[in-house]
Amino acid sequence: MAREAHDGELETALAAVGPRLRRLRQERETTLAALSATTGISTSTLSRLESGQRKATLELLLPLARAYGVPLDELVGSPPTGDPRVHGTPISFGGITAIPLSRRPGGIQTFKMILPAGSQRREPDQRSHEGYEWLFVLSGRLRIVLAEHDFVLGPGEAAEFDTRVPHWFGGADEHPVEILSIFGPQGERVHIRARSRSRSTSTAGQRG
Repeated sequence: MAREAHDGELETALAAVGPRLRRLRQERETTLAALSATTGISTSTLSRLESGQRKATLELLLPLARAYGVPLDELVGSPPTGDPRVHGTPISFGGITAIPLSRRPGGIQTFKMILPAGSQRREPDQRSHEGYEWLFVLSGRLRIVLAEHDFVLGPGEAAEFDTRVPHWFGGADEHPVEILSIFGPQGERVHIRARSRSRSTSTAGQRG
């Protein structure tokens, strides 16, 4: 019963995304063509999202949240809180659960993501859009496909890439994988400073 209630709440939230997106666009007095140029999402996809004919996904909502300057959970109708601490409301799409770890509108957005088990034999559905993404594996094994490159990261390894490059990522084996995802506008990258004990410390897990 609890699972059925959760699924019902999710479907209700997804059904409300389209009208919310249309209202935001009208409030911003922008056109589908202008929004497409900003986000890299085609006008036909944007139109289908607003009409409810296309189901919302994280890859579509992230650039839209940035373009509108609102937190991601506002697009899916999560209630605001007066508590200054971050209370991330889990957002589920296509088997992926994302927990927002930041609430400032626009700029860099941070999420903890739980991806379902996968398989190396799975055919990746690569997408591309405006932005830059940094991924850090907390547990499990993450498969990343960037154009013609296909590789797997383990716990403690990271990758960063321009999301205009066709890409896909998911579980690499029969176990779920937990990651941190930092997504930002084009030109914004994660800058890491660390003092290495040895010059031979491996950095192969990071991709630029």
